[in-house]
Amino acid sequence: MATKYSDLTVKAYRRENGRVGVRNHVVILPVDDISNAACEAVANNIKGTLAIPHAYGRLQFGEDLDLHFRTIIGTGANPNVAAVVVIGIEPGWTQRVVDGIAATGKPVWGVSIEQKGDLETIRQASWKAKEFVHWASELQREDVPLSELWISTKCGESDTTTGLGSCPTVGNMYDKLIPEGIYGVFGETSEITGAEHICKARAINEEVGERWYKMWKAYQDEVIEAHKTDDLSESQPTKGNIEGGLTTIEEKALGNLEKIGKTSRYIDILQPAETPKSGPGLYFMDTSSAAAECVTLMAAAGYVIHTFPTGQGNVVGNPIVPVIKITANPRTVRTMSEHIDVDVSGILRREMTIDQAGDALIDMIVRTANGRNTAAEALGHREFSMTKLYRSA
Repeated sequence: MATKYSDLTVKAYRRENGRVGVRNHVVILPVDDISNAACEAVANNIKGTLAIPHAYGRLQFGEDLDLHFRTIIGTGANPNVAAVVVIGIEPGWTQRVVDGIAATGKPVWGVSIEQKGDLETIRQASWKAKEFVHWASELQREDVPLSELWISTKCGESDTTTGLGSCPTVGNMYDKLIPEGIYGVFGETSEITGAEHICKARAINEEVGERWYKMWKAYQDEVIEAHKTDDLSESQPTKGNIEGGLTTIEEKALGNLEKIGKTSRYIDILQPAETPKSGPGLYFMDTSSAAAECVTLMAAAGYVIHTFPTGQGNVVGNPIVPVIKITANPRTVRTMSEHIDVDVSGILRREMTIDQAGDALIDMIVRTANGRNTAAEALGHREFSMTKLYRSA
């Protein structure tokens, strides 16, 4: 049955693998931490490119190394990226990243610093980056159905208004757009604590629910219980959460789950930075609740727009994915208005319904997909935080 959302379209970039992106970045991507300087030098030389420095990539092994490559390759493969120059210290791992990104069909080129040095590496990479910028700048947006977007969510600096206003706004959006065929994702594994029985019941079937619970329980047993020195009171809820009126992780978890609406059910669970493979629908990704870390992992999985409900006011952005900030806190609207894209504080004043707020968010998603810079983009927030599982070899 057709709805008023069925015919919505956005102007986006159709990539070589059929996916659509809402930005058109040429990225200079370091494989490892010691290649950051060369990448930043190339981005300084060639305007219209974007370097993404990060802290890891040497002497990692096992599952930690797999996650590193999944995140780096996924970042370059994201449909918001038009082309990529990859720089690493040595050729083997550099080529692994190049090959992973090349599987999407997009232009990608790599160079290693060993036996060249920074200056020659920067010279070669700058020429290739300039070539990519010319090519990407001539790409044109085309009309595509809104249903082709991949939209992620994570909340930050939660308070009493997030569970009442901004998180239900995202949930209302998902309830309206998931049936139209979009891909959605939520996460924050530790922040489900206290509401795990509710989250388990929101799975599409019992088998998926059991897999989700096993993943959540493993985090409790293998991370929290294994490494705690007292309890979660310095981390969950945070000092900002407590200042905003939340007193327990259970309260925070109940607000967090409002982001998946009333009718949406998740169809599968994902490892960090894992691309969904079960078709359109809502997914759960096993992530930290740290804002930059979680958004980075979801971007690496292929999501092209991020919706971010906040109470006290969180300023996070991402280098390649526009982050839309939503708040229902009147004080945050007043004191941090430059960070807010969607003001739904009218919900608390009974001047706006959740349904109206969901429509306002959908309108902002369309505008963002069509090219409007989010507040985080306009303010230059490009937080990129790799997840590291354990110490290096």
